[in-house]
Formats: sequence, structure tokens, C-alpha cells
Amino acid sequence: MKIQSVSAHQVFDSRGNPTVEAEVTLADGSQGRGIVPSGASKGKHEALELLDGNSSRFRGKSVFTAIQNIERIIGPELLRKGDLDQRGVDTCVMALDGTLQKSRLGANAMLAVSMAFAYAAASSNHQPLHAYLGGGTLLPFPEIQIIGGGAHANWRIDVQDFLIMPTGAQSFAEALEITHNVYHATADVLRERGKLCGVADEGGFWPEIDSHEQAFELLLNAIQRTGYRAGDDVALSLDIAASDLYDEPTHQYTFRSEKQSFDSEAFANLLAGWCRTYPIVSIEDPMAENDWAGWQHFRSVTPDSLQIIGDDLFVTNTERIQAGIEGRIANAVLIKPNQIGTVTETLDAIRLTQSAGWKPVVSGRSGETEDTFVAHLAVGTEAGQLKVGSFSRSERMAKWNEVLRIGRSLGAKAKFAGRNALL
Repeated sequence: MKIQSVSAHQVFDSRGNPTVEAEVTLADGSQGRGIVPSGASKGKHEALELLDGNSSRFRGKSVFTAIQNIERIIGPELLRKGDLDQRGVDTCVMALDGTLQKSRLGANAMLAVSMAFAYAAASSNHQPLHAYLGGGTLLPFPEIQIIGGGAHANWRIDVQDFLIMPTGAQSFAEALEITHNVYHATADVLRERGKLCGVADEGGFWPEIDSHEQAFELLLNAIQRTGYRAGDDVALSLDIAASDLYDEPTHQYTFRSEKQSFDSEAFANLLAGWCRTYPIVSIEDPMAENDWAGWQHFRSVTPDSLQIIGDDLFVTNTERIQAGIEGRIANAVLIKPNQIGTVTETLDAIRLTQSAGWKPVVSGRSGETEDTFVAHLAVGTEAGQLKVGSFSRSERMAKWNEVLRIGRSLGAKAKFAGRNALL
């Protein structure tokens, strides 16, 4: 496919912060647009989001340099290359950057172009985006935040996400119905107790509570009110975001809200105890990104049935994922395209994860946009799971709604694994 034009613009994410939007037009007139999200809790090994750092403009968060990189470097080179496919575009852009963490051009610049080309190429092929990305027909099992904490809620509590997984659902639509009921029942409980302060970055509730155990109790109370059975119809999931709690020089994890500190083994044992006490089926980043011994210990004290997801640990990077597979320190990988910088590298990370018998969990970011790329990515690659935040705020609901649309378009071909996606 021959690219006719590439352009870029500064737009805004769900926090009102600048981000990059790229537009690609092919020679046949097909067009695509990609908008890049941004995370608040970022792994040290992620590809670089290039920000201008000029405090006089957008508090240093403008992305004009990344846009110039698209219009002055990436675009002209792609136009010069002639016919390209997705891997050809991404390989060209990676070569232009030439760094491990996309620090020259910026992962936000590179991914915006990569996504925009994917949309344009799908249109040129007369395909929906999910078909272009892999042709799968499996609608993802949702993992949905109900209570937000950590960096997403000003550290009212330290664990970043308390989520549910609607394990009793027999269809994607039913999974959303269960989620709706639990989400709003949780709001009822919080209002009655005078604990509701608002919503966190990803749309989950921001409660006025004093301990993590209170968060568990609130969720279980809400599930009970709906008439669902905790552990059967609705299970719990956690994103600890442990790197944000870890002090590397002292090897200590700290719950600031509870004024408690733990060494690596004690922290792993605490979380393992939660998994025994509560109906938790999945846990993300239980240990810090550089605490590989802690990951190995956590894996040794938890059952094989527990889904253990690496996010900051793996950052959608095939080399890090391969090391994790060889070390057997997890069994699932969070997939975030902007952690790595191109669509091709994202697809490679998913395929590697699946080839090892591990579970890829496609994810959005806390600073999201209206772009529904990840919904198509989850279906097209048959990743099996999708995590994009809560059940409120349009940048979140856009993804859930897009999966509903994809399901309708697939008709009888659409599949839904439900809780089997965890097995």
C-alpha cells in the first residue's frame, strides 16, 4: 500500500492532557486516524512518551516535538518508501528512531502513525479493523475497575485497582449487565455510608476509606445486594501496581495510607493471604518491576489457578516477556500498545504470550481517548480478555460499546469464553 500523506495534531486525553493524533491517507484515498493514550503509573522499561517539557505551555505536557517528528521525519520517509504493509511501516519507523525505548522520535509519535496506518489499511482492504489485526472472532472477557486507588485516586488507598470479573456471564452482553448492577450497587453502598467522594481516573469510585480490607468488604457487600454469588457469578481482581509502592534501595514495599512497610517476602505473603481470603481470580503486578525474586516467591505461594499478570514487569516487550516465560514468574501479560510503540510489536507480544500458553490481557491506559483500537485488538487477536477501566466515563464506555458492535457484526461467528478465558 502506498502512503499519500501523513499529518499529526495535538489533541487531548481523558485527563485533558495533550496527546498525539496522526492521520494517514493512502494512494487509493483510504484514511485512518490514531490517537495515543497515556499512563499515570508507568513502568521504568516502557517506551518513552515524548513530551516537550516547556512549563510555559500545557504545564510541560505539550507534544509539539513529537508532532514535528511525524511531519518532518516519519512522514517523508514513509512517502519515499513506496508500497508498505503494517510490518514494513513499523520497521521503517523503528529504524528511523534507532533506540531501545523509542527515545529519539517518541513512542507516542510512532504509535500514532502505526495505528493510523492500520485503520487506513483496513479501510483499503474493505475490512473492519479487528479483521485486519488478526481475523479473530472471540469477544473478550472484561476485567472492570469498581474502586480506584493509588496514583489514580491521590493515594487514598494504595492498591491501584479493585476490579470485578463477571464469571457467571454466558455472553459479553451479560457480562456488561452484571458489571452494571455491581457498579451501581457499589455506589449505593458508598452513598449510604457517606464514603463516596467521586470517581478516579479510570471511572471507578474514589471512596473515603481507611484500609484495603474495607474495599474488599464494600465490594462483597455490593455483590451480595445484587443477588449474585461472590466467587461464582462475580469474582474479584486486583492491580497492585507494586512498583509504585516499592523503594528499591531498601527493598521495602509501603502502604502509605496504612503506615505499614513490608520486605519483599512479607508483601508477597500478605497478597497471597488476600487471595486465600477473598474470591480473587486475577492479580496484576503484585511485585515491583525489578523485584524478580519477589515475583518468584509470590508465584511459589499462590495456586496455579490464580492469574498472575505482569504489566510494568513486561511492558509489552517480547524480550522481557520471554525472560518471564523462561523464569515462570507469571502466567499472563498485560498488553498496552503505547508501552512498546508500534502495532507490529504489540501483535508480536500477543503471539509470543499465546505461544507459551500464557494469557494476553489487552489494556487501555488511565489517560485514555475516544479511540477504540484496543477493542479491535482484543477481538482480532483472540486475546480473550480486555481491561480498559471502569463502567463510566465515555472514553471507557467507548471500548465496551465497540465490542458490542463488533459482536453484532460477527453475528453467529462471535464467540465468548467467559470465565474459561482465565483457564
